[in-house]
This record gives sequence, C-alpha cells and structure tokens, in this order.
Amino acid sequence: MNTTTQPKYNSAKLWQIMCFPLNNTATNMFMFLMMYVTYLAVGGYGIAVVVASSIITATRLFDAVTDPIIGFVIDKTNSKFGKFRPMIILGYGIMVISILLMYFVGIGGGTLTFILIYLVYIIGYTFQTACTKSAQTCITNDPKQRPLFTRCDAIYMLLQMTMLSMYVSNYLQPKYGALNVAAMQEFAVTAIIIAGICTTFAIAALWKKDIPENWGIGQKGSKISVKDYVSVLKGNRAMQMLVIAASTDKLALTAAGNSSIVILVFGIIMGNYAFYGKLSMITLIPSILIILLGTKLAQKKGSKKALVQYTWLSIAFAVLYLGVFVIFDPTEIGRAALPTIIFLIIHCIFTGVKSISSNIVIPMIADCADYETYRSGRYVPGMIGTLFSFVDKIISAFSTTIVGFLLAMAGYKTTLPQVGDPSSATIFWLAMFVYLGLPVIGWTASIIAMKFYPLTDTKMAEIQKALAQRKSEK
Repeated sequence: MNTTTQPKYNSAKLWQIMCFPLNNTATNMFMFLMMYVTYLAVGGYGIAVVVASSIITATRLFDAVTDPIIGFVIDKTNSKFGKFRPMIILGYGIMVISILLMYFVGIGGGTLTFILIYLVYIIGYTFQTACTKSAQTCITNDPKQRPLFTRCDAIYMLLQMTMLSMYVSNYLQPKYGALNVAAMQEFAVTAIIIAGICTTFAIAALWKKDIPENWGIGQKGSKISVKDYVSVLKGNRAMQMLVIAASTDKLALTAAGNSSIVILVFGIIMGNYAFYGKLSMITLIPSILIILLGTKLAQKKGSKKALVQYTWLSIAFAVLYLGVFVIFDPTEIGRAALPTIIFLIIHCIFTGVKSISSNIVIPMIADCADYETYRSGRYVPGMIGTLFSFVDKIISAFSTTIVGFLLAMAGYKTTLPQVGDPSSATIFWLAMFVYLGLPVIGWTASIIAMKFYPLTDTKMAEIQKALAQRKSEK
C-alpha cells in the first residue's frame, strides 16, 4: 500500500465542528448545577450535611460502573436514527425528568427519594456524556479538523464557567439572599433550557454524519461481546497510554481545583479571596488566545506533539507561579502593582496552556477508537469513550481523599479551611504542593506516557488511508 498519498477523509463542515462540542456544554450545565445539589439535599429533603456529602460521594461508584455498560449499549446500537443521536436524546430526556422530579416534585420526600432520583439522573448523564467522546469518530477523521474540537470545547468551557460563576454569585445569591431551594429551582430551570438549546445544536451537527458509512469501516452493526472488550484493553497501546496521561492529569487537577485548596491559596495565603472571583474574567481573553495558538499547533503537528509541548509549558509556568509566591509577599498580590502584574501574566498563560494539555485529550480519544478499528476491525467508540469517563470518575473521587488526608495533616481534622484563617509555613507548602506540585507530577507522568503513545500525525494519516481503502473494498 502506498502511504505517501493523501488519504480521503470524512471531513466535516465548520458549523458541524463548532456545534457538536455543545453536547459537552449541555452536560456541563447539569454538572455545574449538581455541584450545588447539597444545598437542595439539606434544604429541600432535610438530609444532614455529612450524610448528603456521603451520599453524593457514594453514588460516584455507581456512576463509574454505569460507564462501560452504557458504552456497550452504544456500540451495539444500530437504529434508523443513527448510533449516537438516540443516546444523546435519551440521556438529555432522562436528566430533564430526574431534575424536575428532584428539584420540584420530590421536595420533602426524604433521603431514599433523593437517592433514587439521583441514581436515575446519573444514568441519563452517562448516556449523553459518553457521546461527546465517541461520536467524534463519525463527524470527521481529518487530523487537521479534530483539534478544532479542542478549540471549540475549551473556549465554550471557559465562557460557560465564567458566566455561571457570575450567575450564581452575582445573581442567584443576591436575589434569594442564600443558595436555598428557591434559588436551586431557578438554577435547575435555567440549566434545562440552556442544555436543551446546546443539545439541539449538537444533534443538528450529527444529523447527516451519524450513519453506518461513517462508523469505522462502514459497519452497520458491531458484532462485539464483553470478551472483545478484554482484547481491546490488552491490545490498544494508544488507549492505554492516553488513559495514563489523562487520569494522572485528572487526579492532580481535580485535587488542585478542590474548593478547600482554592480557599487555602487565595483566602488564607493571599488573604484576598475576592481577587479570585475576578480572575476568571481577567484571564478569559488571554486564555482563549492561547487555546487558538495551541490548537493551531495540533493541526500542523498532530495532537500528540501539541499535548507534549503544552504539557512542558504547563510544568514551566507552574514553577514560575510558585516563584511569584516565594519571591513576593503573597498578601501583596491583588494590592500592589508589581507582584499583581507579574502574577496576572503568569496566571493567564498558565491557565491557557494547562487548558490545552487537558482538552486536547478529547480528540485523541477518537484517534484511539480509529486505531482500534485499524488494529482489530472493531468499531467500539462507546467502549473507548466510556473507559475514559470511568477512570475520570474513580480518579476524581480519589482526589478528594488525598486532599482530606493532607488537610488533616495541616490541622484541619474537624473543620474545613475558611477565608481569614491564619496562614503558616505548613499551610503554605501544603497548598503549593497540591495546587502546583501535584499537577507537575501528573504532567510528568503524561510526558512519559506519550513516549509510548504510537499515534503520531504520520501514523494517523496511515491509519485513515488504510481504513478508507478497507471501506472501499467492502
């Protein structure tokens, strides 16, 4: 086979690439809503704070278990409406019904009612989120287009988190005087409407793409069994290495973003928690510009090279970030000109480069799915996509344990850090280790894993050409 000629790609239109990542925006709306579900559990169902937190943590295990099951269902699906569109609609519908039940109908129903509705919500959430990773494979296999998913998704996420943070702190909280049941009910309606709009656009992007001709080498139905999944797990080196890279990053960044760690850094060490609230708006535009540059590199050199280079940059700016806290008095950041300017420059770049290194993984999951079809003939994007979700959820739960253990070492055994608590050398270095040190460890693991990741830009071109030829021979 002559691999020097350019393979014929299943290319997408720009509007399809821009609209499909809104599926992730839709599920992120529900995710952000559920970050405040403890307020509903306590105020609406009369569940104690500790019990509510324990319930939510325990359901993560159920959440993780549902991932491979739903991935299997997706891979076996072959309907006249496509493979992925029915799953997105089903997932959104289940979430809407469960949220309406949880936030309105079930109020006052007690602990068991809350748990049962929450478990149903998780099933819907998994159905829709699984399609974000797996449906990329049928929209485009062009290596110059796939990084555009990262560009759109990362920008949408930055905008979304900035707007939602302002929505909660500057609108809901002042309007209701507290994050009470009424505030949560309005938030729920807002989330359902915005997620519905985003879901509609994502389905429109898939409408002409979710067809058998775009499933691997044109399979109308995937003849797979559970034992085939074992073969995939053992034989797909690209997937193995990407799981290591993604999971170590996820563990570290989830721990670093823990609300207690953020309070340690900005509310205690810096003593200026209000400054933290302004950072998302300040860093928005610079971070978007960095994302545009990063995805341009991925288009030219491939996703693997972009991940490695931006991971190195993330490590470098984490070191510089620490340097600002060591060289300057942290309490002067946000108050004095010189340390504030230097901090803002480093923080903006750091936010942008680590966003690239995290989000570039999503189109690489699609590459791993194509590699599996090339390697074994199996088209199992649902299995490969949900494997990453499974690892993410397990790792996220473990990160909370790490943070709790370290906080206990610093003296927070019965209470959590509060804005205004006195700082100390122990608190400073603990916060720096979790906020910056753990991410550096995770990124180092990613760089090592990428040395064994086989899907370079050249290899992906070879894979897509081989898949196109097999499809033409069918």
